[in-house]
Amino acid sequence: MKNSDKTVNIFLSGVGGQGTILASNILAEVFIKAGYDVKKAEVHGMAQRGGDVTTHFRFGKKVYSPLIKYGDVDFLLSFELLEALRYINWVKPEGKIIINKQKIFPPAVNLGQVKYPEDVEKIFKKYFKDNVWVVDGQGIARSLGNVQAANVVLVGAFSNFFPEINPEQFVEAIKSLLAPKLHDLNVKAFYEGRKAL
Repeated sequence: MKNSDKTVNIFLSGVGGQGTILASNILAEVFIKAGYDVKKAEVHGMAQRGGDVTTHFRFGKKVYSPLIKYGDVDFLLSFELLEALRYINWVKPEGKIIINKQKIFPPAVNLGQVKYPEDVEKIFKKYFKDNVWVVDGQGIARSLGNVQAANVVLVGAFSNFFPEINPEQFVEAIKSLLAPKLHDLNVKAFYEGRKAL
């Protein structure tokens, strides 16, 4: 991060059960250890029923509020396509977007009341051009043996935007937050995510 006085706004969005909160906890560990002030606020919605889960995440030299203002998001890290689209207007024109290439149909789609939007990727590319990265988190995690590691794949991809932070710091955070039996899988998921971007 070039200007250490600037507060960086990261908005995480996903669906209950995708590990959005774990991803934000990993980021919190990393940026606190890197010497930044960190504030975050989570909204769970109907998370246990597959509803949306969001986290406002801010770090900088001194951060006074955990909430990001509408239109002030520097990074949108989304674990599901529609959940990314839901927050497109929150992102600054020069903001960066990392999206997991996964569709989870909400109840209204399953009931045939509305259609799942087509070409979410194209919509983002239209407005954000080259600042959009779509990662096949599920596919990568599945190839490692557990689709639940998709969130850590996305964290790995996202870590590329902070070259001043050693990837090992992310690995340490992952290990501190997960049971030892999950370390190998998630460390691999992190590094595969880094390669995916």
